[in-house]
Amino acid sequence: MTPVDDLGEPVPLTGRPRRVVSLVPSLTEAVLTGVLDPTSLVGATDYCTHPPDLGAARVGGSKYPDVDRVLALRPDLVLANSEENRPEDVARLRADGIPVWVTEAPATVPTALGSLRRLLATTWDVEPPWLPAAEDLWREVTPPWTRAVIPVWRKPWVVLGRDTFAGDVLRRLGVLNAFADHPDRYPRPPLPDLQRADAVILPDEPYAFTPTDGPQFFPTLRPAHVSGRHLTWYGPSLVAARPTLESALTTQLADPERTTRQTGVDDT
Repeated sequence: MTPVDDLGEPVPLTGRPRRVVSLVPSLTEAVLTGVLDPTSLVGATDYCTHPPDLGAARVGGSKYPDVDRVLALRPDLVLANSEENRPEDVARLRADGIPVWVTEAPATVPTALGSLRRLLATTWDVEPPWLPAAEDLWREVTPPWTRAVIPVWRKPWVVLGRDTFAGDVLRRLGVLNAFADHPDRYPRPPLPDLQRADAVILPDEPYAFTPTDGPQFFPTLRPAHVSGRHLTWYGPSLVAARPTLESALTTQLADPERTTRQTGVDDT
């Protein structure tokens, strides 16, 4: 039977893929950690930073890849994601006869790991050691101990809303998302509405928040800076993500006077 991806679309594989292009940084890391020989990944995006010694040809960004460059690499499988990649790019690749496996944007950690498990089992019949390790680590849900707003962009401000993977990561660490009940997955509230929480969690990607670019806009909230990769990538990084995020959050949010707060900043 022809396998289907997370969206129910057929992926007409003729065997185990040996020339793979990944248009998703976290999937790049996942297939190169205990699954694929590095030479089998022939293309990746400019934002695929892990593993650090990745030698695959670069094909542009996730949202706007160079589809002609992808086609020139003659892949027998392209990996994509429903949230990170445009449907028109996926459609063009399929129209040119390229099998594309699209993962669905996961709303929870178990959903994300389940999606990876099915992808890896179906295409390569493999269970890398990091997969059951991550599943075991993230089963536990810590009781809530703080409520936070989680920006992922500014100018305009964009925050985590309902049904996001990163929101579930934080929920499992005991951090309630102040916008978890918002009708949008990525709301764009005005800055005054972002002050209604105990803390603000500032990742270093996709927007690169820093100690001098971020906390000053939240003068009454306790700030915590975290790795965006550990917060938003799903794959082998999840094994290190839990202890790293737990340590960062408890250390930075335990002392409300830890970070100097600034006021009067113009956010125009």
